[in-house]
Amino acid sequence: MARLFRHSSSSCHSSDLPAAGAATSSSPPLPSPFPDLGVALSDADLRTTAYELLVAASRATGAKPLTYIPQSASTSSSSTLQTTTASGNGKGALGLRPSASSNDGRPATAAELVRVRMGVTEQADARIRRGLLRIAAGQLGRRAESMVLPLEFLQKFKASDFPDPLEYQAWQTRNFKLLEAGLLVHPLVPLKKSDISAQRLHQIIHEAYDGQLETGRNSESMQRLRRAVMSLACRSLDEASDECHWADGFPLNLHIYKMLLEACFNGGDGTVVDEIGEVVELLKKTWVILGVNRMLHNLCFNWALFNHFVMLGQADNELLSATENLLVEVAKDAKITKDPDYCDVLSSTLSSIMGWTEKRLLAYHETFNTSNIYTMQDIVSIGISTAKILVEDVSYEYCPGTKEETDVVRSRIETYIRSSLRTAFSQKMEEVYSKRSSRNPTLILSILAKEIGDLATKEKNMYSPILKKWHPLAAGVAVVTLHACFGNELKQFIVRLTELTLDTAEVLKAADNLEKVLVHIAVADSVDSDDGGKSLVSEMPPYEAGTVIANLVKAWVKERVDKLKGWADQNLQQETWNPKANNRDSFAPSSMEMLHIIDETLDAFFQLPIPMHSTLLPDLTAGFDACLKYYVSKVKSGCGTRSTLFPQLPHLTRCDVGSKLFKKKEKPQFLVKRGSQVGSTTGNEASSLPGLCVRINTLNYIQNELENLDKKMKTCLQLGEWAQSDTVDGLNINFELSKAACQEGIRQLCETTAYKVIFNDLNHVLLDTLYVGSPASNRIMPVLRELGPILRIISATVHSRMRNSLITALMKASFDGFLLVLLAGGPTRAFSCQDYQIIEDDFRALRGLYLAYGDGVAEELVGKASSEVKNILPLLRTDTETLIGRFKQIISESYESTTKSRFPIPPVPVQWSPNNPNTILRVLCYRNDEAATKFLKKTYDLPKTL
Repeated sequence: MARLFRHSSSSCHSSDLPAAGAATSSSPPLPSPFPDLGVALSDADLRTTAYELLVAASRATGAKPLTYIPQSASTSSSSTLQTTTASGNGKGALGLRPSASSNDGRPATAAELVRVRMGVTEQADARIRRGLLRIAAGQLGRRAESMVLPLEFLQKFKASDFPDPLEYQAWQTRNFKLLEAGLLVHPLVPLKKSDISAQRLHQIIHEAYDGQLETGRNSESMQRLRRAVMSLACRSLDEASDECHWADGFPLNLHIYKMLLEACFNGGDGTVVDEIGEVVELLKKTWVILGVNRMLHNLCFNWALFNHFVMLGQADNELLSATENLLVEVAKDAKITKDPDYCDVLSSTLSSIMGWTEKRLLAYHETFNTSNIYTMQDIVSIGISTAKILVEDVSYEYCPGTKEETDVVRSRIETYIRSSLRTAFSQKMEEVYSKRSSRNPTLILSILAKEIGDLATKEKNMYSPILKKWHPLAAGVAVVTLHACFGNELKQFIVRLTELTLDTAEVLKAADNLEKVLVHIAVADSVDSDDGGKSLVSEMPPYEAGTVIANLVKAWVKERVDKLKGWADQNLQQETWNPKANNRDSFAPSSMEMLHIIDETLDAFFQLPIPMHSTLLPDLTAGFDACLKYYVSKVKSGCGTRSTLFPQLPHLTRCDVGSKLFKKKEKPQFLVKRGSQVGSTTGNEASSLPGLCVRINTLNYIQNELENLDKKMKTCLQLGEWAQSDTVDGLNINFELSKAACQEGIRQLCETTAYKVIFNDLNHVLLDTLYVGSPASNRIMPVLRELGPILRIISATVHSRMRNSLITALMKASFDGFLLVLLAGGPTRAFSCQDYQIIEDDFRALRGLYLAYGDGVAEELVGKASSEVKNILPLLRTDTETLIGRFKQIISESYESTTKSRFPIPPVPVQWSPNNPNTILRVLCYRNDEAATKFLKKTYDLPKTL
């Protein structure tokens, strides 16, 4: 039997005609679980044979002898098999409710019910019973299982017993085919190829097919047929048995029994008959002939119940429940038997059932909806039960070593979930793409994310509560599957991304929202599990949509920052720094354009539909901050510094007392360091006083606009849908680098401008002229006249907020220049104590210029800027001896190891001071006094000229 089952290439599909009076099926039946017979026996042939066999078995086991009533007197109650009256007691054992319909018009006995359900006419029934009486008359006391019914019928019936010769001929053919199927093709005991009896029977049957065999009486040909049939039918596995084996070979026996089981179902609606208990009792009488036992009956009846559920369009849930209940008995049977033939039947039958259930459960979103969801639990139960039996009892018992140590139930449920969700996901994709083919393909993925979120919610609410009975994490497995499916699509989308657009940001945001929904379902579903859902979440590698967005935004930021830096380089090279060529506020147009670009970029940034503006804004501001700092550095570069513009001090000399200090055309011995020009601008114009004023204004403008940008960014964040006030307050979006650069740049430019004016532009009236020859002849007035227009240029050009800073720097530079003339003016200058008043008056005049300018510089500022000069002036009226004594004292305190005749030259101080030895030494160097000259000659051997 196992060999025949395994090598059966095609099944006897239930495409054959159903039993007469059978319910009209709304769905095709299941394929038969049994192999094809290999003999052309139709369902009608098998059904008639099954009824003949049932009648014969009932006669042999009945309590009363079988009697024959002529057809003319037959009624629905006359063809009685010795059975009990139908009572319907058997439905309860299957979990079925008795039929609510009336019993009026139903057959009076179970036997009559079977006849009607099997589509046997009263005339055919009478003929069968008449034939059995003829057989019984010649073989009194012989049991049905000891006879070969087709053989006996062939001998007892003649053509006259049939109303039509063709019907008789068909009847004969059917019986010969039964002999061929039961004795030659599917014998209980396998035949050897050399078996002579089999060869003889094969020859006789084919003679019969050709019409060359006479039957219907005790002829020679009939005797030859009987000898051939009985030699084969009497072969048995049990030598002591007198049974004939013609219908108990597999799969003929189960094909016949399947026809008998059809009697258990109502013809009108296909439901189980109320008299199922009595009907089954009748069918049991055939078991000995068909080689059927309780386990095979349970298995075949289980399949019949499920097949009828399928044929009824899966509308009768009672049939499903009955299948489920009987499957419990099948499972018990499977565990207690080791019969390989039974296991083959078990495997084929359960595989047939499981094949149907799995086809639906592997795509349960297609199969079940609100109208039939009530059937899902029973179908899952049946699918799981059949799978469990097949794995644990069939494959394990007879294929040792192939069973994996796994939970069959949970494994199957996971398979159903994953397969169904993958199918549902694919269908959603097809729907979305087909309905929205004309739309932007990028946006389709965000629509799909919304659809998958709805699908996950439907799964959680409709299907997971059912599946949770077998798998505690059913919803979790479902969302893990959906997460992986959408993740695959998202990965392909992300790989193609090159820039952040509104569409791509929307897709990534939709993916992030979907992931939150899926993870929430997974965690909620596994809250009672041992690990709290960690294992499920670990199967959901994050989409990292936020990271993708962040990386794209960073790339977006870098691209714009790089462009801005390149733009700054290009435009700075073209900048003229000319107040007349620029706007009315006298700052560089490039700075205004640069800040305009930054402002527009910020607008574009806040229009991006991303959930992390506050997180990524510092990257953008840091990039802008670096660009602005770079711009500021370029604005001030090349303009010079205090150190480059401050003149180099001449070597110390002593006065040549009594001689003329200089000849005509002789110039002071200053080595002035001229400030370098800005290489990227137009030379003198860029580094001129107006040009430097424009640079100062430019940095002031940037500084003011940065405050506005700060306010704008904070306002945008506070108005944003994701903003939190405490988050905004803690963000580093203050342009700290560029603000500090502007502040320091303004200070440096003010200082540079001031020193350039004093030591470069006014060099001719200050260092080259003031006090040269005689203090009385070259006083401060030319310097003051030159400073007036300079102050007017500053007032007209420099922004009011920066004006005081620049004038203060200019004031400080002018006092530094004044001191430089007094302390390092070179050998063309000499001062006596009597010159003090002239110098004091000039100092007051210089201070007065700044105090009187415009609204006037605050006296406090003027005092602070001129304090160094004020402290030094008293030295100019101090007599030489006092100065020399003070110098020696300070030097002695500072240099303990010096001898009285030789002192080291003290270094130049950072700031001139009346207590500084270098300062006092310089006053002595320019003292037009013999004592001073002798002291300097003796102490340092200073020359009179350079």
